[in-house]
Amino acid sequence: MSQTDNPLLIPFDLAPFSKVKNEHFIPAFEQLISEARKEIEAIANNKEIPTFANTIEAMDFSGQQLDRVSSMFFNLNSAETNDEIQEIAQEISPLLTEFGNDVTLNPELFQRVKAVYDSKNTLELTPEQTTLLENAYKGFSRNGANLNDKDKATLREIDTKLSKLKLTYGENLLAETNGYELHIQDEKDLSGLPEGVKEAAAQTAKASGAEGWVFTLHFPSYGPFMKYADNRELRQKMATAYGARAFEKNDFNNEENTLQIAKLRHQRASLLGYETHAHFVLEERMAMSPTKVNEFLNEMFTKAKPFAKKEFDELALFAKEQDGITDFQKWDSSYYAEKLKKKLFNLDDEKLKPYFKLENVIEGAFTLANKLFGLTFKKVTNIDTYHPDVETYEVYDSNKELISIFYGDYFPRPGKRNGAWMTSYKSQQIVNGKNDRPHISNVCNFTKPTDTKPSLLTFDEVTTLFHEFGHGLHGMLANTTYPSLSGTSVFWDFVELPSQILENWCYEKECLDLFAKHYETGETIPMEFVEKIKESANFMEGLATLRQVSFGLLDMSWHGQNPEGITNVKAHERKTFDQTSFTPDVAENCMSVAFSHIFNGGYSSGYYSYKWAEVLDADAFAFFKEKGIFDRETGMSFAANILSKGGTEHPMKLYKRFRGQEPNPDALLERAGLK
Repeated sequence: MSQTDNPLLIPFDLAPFSKVKNEHFIPAFEQLISEARKEIEAIANNKEIPTFANTIEAMDFSGQQLDRVSSMFFNLNSAETNDEIQEIAQEISPLLTEFGNDVTLNPELFQRVKAVYDSKNTLELTPEQTTLLENAYKGFSRNGANLNDKDKATLREIDTKLSKLKLTYGENLLAETNGYELHIQDEKDLSGLPEGVKEAAAQTAKASGAEGWVFTLHFPSYGPFMKYADNRELRQKMATAYGARAFEKNDFNNEENTLQIAKLRHQRASLLGYETHAHFVLEERMAMSPTKVNEFLNEMFTKAKPFAKKEFDELALFAKEQDGITDFQKWDSSYYAEKLKKKLFNLDDEKLKPYFKLENVIEGAFTLANKLFGLTFKKVTNIDTYHPDVETYEVYDSNKELISIFYGDYFPRPGKRNGAWMTSYKSQQIVNGKNDRPHISNVCNFTKPTDTKPSLLTFDEVTTLFHEFGHGLHGMLANTTYPSLSGTSVFWDFVELPSQILENWCYEKECLDLFAKHYETGETIPMEFVEKIKESANFMEGLATLRQVSFGLLDMSWHGQNPEGITNVKAHERKTFDQTSFTPDVAENCMSVAFSHIFNGGYSSGYYSYKWAEVLDADAFAFFKEKGIFDRETGMSFAANILSKGGTEHPMKLYKRFRGQEPNPDALLERAGLK
């Protein structure tokens, strides 16, 4: 295939989705890796004295076409995959891992980087350049540059195995999620389910040529079923199937993959001189050490557990009073929590959903971005996409300058993994004085419109949309020189601040008034509903906090110690969950084999960061409330000091520049009602 026949080998601005066929990927990767390798060799073999420009900067701007194609391919593998793409991923990942190792284990290149690093005190560098230099040096030392040849070879072997194992782990989980359906043919089994949920299930059944109603393990189907279905036996069936994903004795079992990933990560960290994988990871986090993370999680555990126990007892008693339930199980939690919430606050998601039409919520997020940061979103139809559901926008700043392209992909489908995320198709950077703007995407899984209703969101889904949009703004407002420091390229325990802070506006009447309008009447959400949303904000917060803390502790149990002695995934997991769970264990279920955040995503040794960032976001939003939630000056300060700065400086420096002080943990405990 010649270069002109392959759209991935021609430099592009917008990703050319419709022109790309699966057979284009492998030849493109092979050629682009070869070209990037030549760029790196030219830097390593440069006869001139190593300087910041000819070594550090040159490295950061190298391999750009490879980066663009990689981001395009791996985003497709998450949002619009198929068997062929998954096979290509298995072939490509080792090639990319090998190339990455060829760079970080190149002795000539490391000597040049080290020469610049050793002379840093004589260089007049900006804070951003200093960070780039330090990152470059650490990138080598933390990836084996100081190892002997034998250990370098071992490191390469570990990295190749890990890249394949992580892919397989994710593919197995997706296959298991797609592979289960609850097919209901008797209408009485739908008792309790709202009309919209039943209609969506009927549509799913129709699409697969079945009679009746089909429910799946994708969250827009699974979540409402667990919350509303009166049939306890069917709730048990669904919950057991969900918890058994990748744990059954079949080709998609992830137990061995989980053990191998944990053990290989530990071996890799040991090889590099670290006590555990967590020690390696946390060196580059705000928390800095496993000790600090464990102290933080244990403090949250101690504060939350009494509240959680009280809430659980209240829930179990309510279930007993309502339906004579004496053996409260995990498939009862969501169902009775929703009923109790309705009783206490006279509020349920079905009352709220008509006010949260997806298009209105998106417009609300855009309006908030306009009020705080002066951004305008213009919907366009001339940008290529990978699926008809994807919407595209041009984003302009207050000076009418184009600052970003934004993609929105909101509905589930078989080739798309569960959950919600933000991603980038093109990084922001400044090259030859030109500010090259980013292309950012939000991917979610909300209920699709039916024949009679638009996509109506639960309140939780509203906060999810705002959360991912916060990540999106972090990418869109990026304004750094170097691509590796741009946008969300920050410490993992800082990256959730821009997303989590945006959720706070969903609880404020002034913000809800912008977009929460009844989809049929246009009526603004009644004040009593807004008050109830605020009142119920801390409902079951103790249990929710304990749940998040338990996931963080599970993550640290896999990565904060030597896992070599772990032979049974489930038995290991129980040690953590026995102290944090109040419902009996389900023998057929195991979370570790489906914990994609830490085994297939970027959160290994970092799941604590959701709670860590909550401390930051509660404190930062308290500042917004003090100044006014739509105060443009505070918004522009947040954009200038945090959103635009990416990873150019230490996060605490950036935070203090915005806030004027370090975050106060009391703001979180107060907001969560845990004081």
